Amino acid sequence: MIKKFILLIAVSLGLGLMARRIGLSPHQALAIAIFSASVLGTLFFWDFRLGFVFIGTSILLITRTIDLENVIKFASLEVILFLVGMMVIVGLLKEAGFFAWIVQLILRVRNLTGRKFVIIIAFVSAILSTMTSEVVSIIFMVAAVLEISDYFEVDPVPFIIITIMATNIGSAATVLGNPIGILIASKSGFTFEDFIVKAFPLSMICLAVTVLLLLIWYRKAIKQMDEHIKKLGANEMLVKLISVPPDKELKIALAVFGVTLFFISLHHRLELLWGLEPNTILLTMPLLSSGAVMIWKWRRAREYIEKDVEWWTLLFFMLLFAQAGALKFTGATDVLAGRLSGSANNSVFALTGIVLWISSIGSSLLDNVVLVAAFIPVIQSFHSLSSSLHPLWWALLFGGCFGGNITLVGSTANIVALGILEKEKNIRMTFFRWFGVGITVGIVTTVIVWMALLFMPIYR
Repeated sequence: MIKKFILLIAVSLGLGLMARRIGLSPHQALAIAIFSASVLGTLFFWDFRLGFVFIGTSILLITRTIDLENVIKFASLEVILFLVGMMVIVGLLKEAGFFAWIVQLILRVRNLTGRKFVIIIAFVSAILSTMTSEVVSIIFMVAAVLEISDYFEVDPVPFIIITIMATNIGSAATVLGNPIGILIASKSGFTFEDFIVKAFPLSMICLAVTVLLLLIWYRKAIKQMDEHIKKLGANEMLVKLISVPPDKELKIALAVFGVTLFFISLHHRLELLWGLEPNTILLTMPLLSSGAVMIWKWRRAREYIEKDVEWWTLLFFMLLFAQAGALKFTGATDVLAGRLSGSANNSVFALTGIVLWISSIGSSLLDNVVLVAAFIPVIQSFHSLSSSLHPLWWALLFGGCFGGNITLVGSTANIVALGILEKEKNIRMTFFRWFGVGITVGIVTTVIVWMALLFMPIYR
C-alpha cells in the first residue's frame, strides 16, 4: 500500500510539473495534479476514493484554483438528483418483486435449450439494464443464472460472463442504463429520444453480434447444458424457480415506474410545449415520482433514502465532477483540446476515433464515470471546430460502456457480479479467463461503433 501511495504522489506531482514545463499556469498544473491524484487514488485505493476527492476538492478551493460557486456549478447536482430519484424508484421495484416477476415472465420458454438460454439471458440482461441501470440489473440476473446453473449442475461462469457483457452493452442504449448516460445527456443536450433513435439500435446490433460471438466461444458449455436439460427437464424447474404473482403493490409500483418512463421519454417535446428549459422534465420526473412513492410508503421513506440511495457513490461523483470542472475553469482542457485537435488536423472524424478508443481502453482499466468526467470538459473545449460535436459525445458514451467488457474490473457491473459469484460459489475469476473473451467482444463492438459513427449520417 505504501508503494502505491508513493507512486500516486510521484505520478501526480510529475504530471503537474510537466504541465508547468509545457507552459501551463500554476492553477492549471495544480488542477491536473489534483485530478490525477483522485483518478489514481480510485485505481489504487478503491475503498478510499471518497477521501481522495474530499481532500483534492478542498485543496482546489483553498488555493483558489476554483471558487465555491463554480464547484457547485460543475458538481452536476441535476445529475445527482436524477440518480437519487431513480434509486428510490428502483428500491420500490425491488421491494415489490418486480425483478423476479419480469425474469419469470421471460424465462418461461417451451423447449428450452442451451442456445435459447444464452439468447434469453443476454437480451433480458440488456433490456433490464436499459430500464433500471446496469448494477441493479446484474444483481438480479446473476441470482437467476446461479439458480438455473445449480439446477442443471453446470459451470455458471460462462453464463455469468454472458450476462455481464450483455448488461454493459445494454447500459449504453438509454439515458437510464448507466450514470454516464445521464451525465452525457445533461452536458451534450441529447434527449431521451436521441438515445432511443441513435444509441438503442446500435447497442442492439452490437448485442446481437456479441451473442453470436459468445455462442461460438462457449459452445462446449452450451452443449453440456443441452445434455443436462434433456436429462433433468426445464419447464418444471423454471416454474418452481421464480413464482411471484403480480399483487396489488407490484401493480402500483409498475404504474409508478411506467408513468416515470413515459414522461422521461417525452421530456423534450413536453419541455418545448410548456416552454421549459432543456432537460427540466428529464431531471425532475424521477424526483416527482420518488416523492409520491415516499408519501405512499411513508413508513419506509427513510429506508429508501438511507439504504437504496448510494450516497457514497453519489458524493464521489459530485466532487469528481467538480474536479473535472476545475480543469475547464482553469483552461487546462482548452489546452489539451487544442493539442488533440491539432494532432487530428481539426478533423472530427479523426477525433471521433481518438475519443472512442481512448474511452474504450481507459474504461477497461478505470471506472467509466471517472473517465467520462475527465473527457467531458475536453469535448466541450472543441468549440472552435465548425463541425458538429455529436459524434464525439456518442464515441464517449459507447467507449465508456463497451470498454467495460475488456477486463474483469472494467465496469461496476463486472465487479458486483464477480463478487456475488465468489461469495455464493467460492469461484474466483482469473484475469486471463476473462481477458480472452473480453478483449474479443470489446474490440469487435468498438469497431462496429467506430464504423457507424464515421459513416452513418444520423450520428453527425
